[in-house]
Amino acid sequence: MTATATAGDWIDRFKGLKQLEPGIRDILTGRSQVIRMPAGTVIFGPGKSPENMLLLLEGTVRVQQLAENGREVVLYRVTAGESCVMTTACMLAYEDYSAEGVAETDIVAAAVPRAVFDELISTSKDFRTFVFTAYSRRITDLFHVIEDIAFRRMDIRLAQKIAERAEDGTVRATHAQLAAELGTAREVISRQLAEFQRRGWVDLGRGTVTLLDANALERLAES
Repeated sequence: MTATATAGDWIDRFKGLKQLEPGIRDILTGRSQVIRMPAGTVIFGPGKSPENMLLLLEGTVRVQQLAENGREVVLYRVTAGESCVMTTACMLAYEDYSAEGVAETDIVAAAVPRAVFDELISTSKDFRTFVFTAYSRRITDLFHVIEDIAFRRMDIRLAQKIAERAEDGTVRATHAQLAAELGTAREVISRQLAEFQRRGWVDLGRGTVTLLDANALERLAES
């Protein structure tokens, strides 16, 4: 983790922070730091206490739950212009993390120290609104994740994920990575992909899924 000089203009990248009063803006920008982390950095993990609220300026962070058997389930991703609800929840409750956050790409973020977070939560209505609005939206997203895992057919969810992640007709991901995205076992994904290949919809390679019949996958994804 490498700190850089504080950049006061980052606050305007977040819609909910633009209307902060000048004094509150000065506290937020003057006592926070802009940090950079390379892809692959584990930003937080189970048992660790959050020291900063991270507001992402560039890149993507993957937040995932690790089961005792080693299986990963991707809960959500944080992209530029967003904050991490897991960090927010832990800071509000003064609890340790129960999930892991990993930088999928090189990232740049504004790190708001806990002391500043606590001060602004108690003194600034606009800052509280920003924090709890982001929190409520992400909680809704997590309910959708739970609903998908519990109730939706895996073939439909896999078809949707392939369509979502395909670039130039190819998905670059291992079966284990797709399983983590969908909250299931690698073996389940391998069987379903083999069925897609048998139907002539995809071609499977090492770490790749090439779309042969995108229309068929789209019809399944929309069913």
